[in-house]
Amino acid sequence: MRGLIIGRFLPLHRGHQYLIDTALTIVSHLTICVRDTRDATIPLVTRISWLKEMYPEAQIIGMPDLEDDLDTHAWASHTQSFLGFTPDIFFSSETYGDEFAKILGIRHIMVDQARLAFPVYAAEVRKDPFYYWNYLEPCVRGYFALRIRVLGAESTGKTTLCQELARCYKTSWVPEYGREYTERVKKGFSEGMWTSQEFIHIAREQNRLEDQMARQANRLLICDTDSLATAVWHERYMKFWSPIIANFGSTQHYDLTLVTGDEIPFVQDGFRDGEGIRNWMTQRFIHLLKERGEHYALVEGSPEERLAFAIQEIQSIVKKKSYSLNS
Repeated sequence: MRGLIIGRFLPLHRGHQYLIDTALTIVSHLTICVRDTRDATIPLVTRISWLKEMYPEAQIIGMPDLEDDLDTHAWASHTQSFLGFTPDIFFSSETYGDEFAKILGIRHIMVDQARLAFPVYAAEVRKDPFYYWNYLEPCVRGYFALRIRVLGAESTGKTTLCQELARCYKTSWVPEYGREYTERVKKGFSEGMWTSQEFIHIAREQNRLEDQMARQANRLLICDTDSLATAVWHERYMKFWSPIIANFGSTQHYDLTLVTGDEIPFVQDGFRDGEGIRNWMTQRFIHLLKERGEHYALVEGSPEERLAFAIQEIQSIVKKKSYSLNS
């Protein structure tokens, strides 16, 4: 028996999942059509990937949209033509479902129209995903988590600030993979012993870790460096700029960038060798951010002043988005 669900999934939430889970207990084959609407704020490929991850047993396909959202007859004809078959059951939580199914000559099963099981609507989630955080799966949370990027030269308090922010917001933070790689593989920095391929590996892994940790984040993700910083480290050790490595950063999005100042004393930890270039690196970060048109905030002062300033910047971003951080 074939079942059909049509939706935008902007975004996928527990209410949608309740509908899908119900359908899967009734039919042996379920097709989920994801509408490719022009005004979608979330890419079709992203929405499809969420559903494929959550429901590998279902057939997930992107569906061309119709301009008239209220023409049920047109939608029934469009759906039948697009699918190339007529399903046995149409599942929905909407009032149009009865007429849609009747036109197709199939059964309609209404699932929780009143939203009693999961009182959530996609439009409300889009307005404030933080408020509805518990109605979202990790893959969806990773999309909505605000990413706070912290850049800085060696011994400028970058990691300390990341750890303190993560503690304050009870969330996860992404460690600097380049540091871990250096300690584990390189046994410390040494000019002339690096290859561009290693930096490519570090940039790729930094992005992977960031996307992975975003799924675990409590609304905010604190990122200790990024792949752009990897490009700067490559420039520092290999003596030339690599557009390939810098381009790894184009796939990532950050809601706030903090640059830690180099006015504090340098502390040697056995691996650092960049005391003399701290100011160059700080200015290089600022130059690159300006060149890319990316807003940043310079963090200076005592550890307490830095933390207070960073929290103020984060709260400003959250307020601007009208999100409920304390939900």
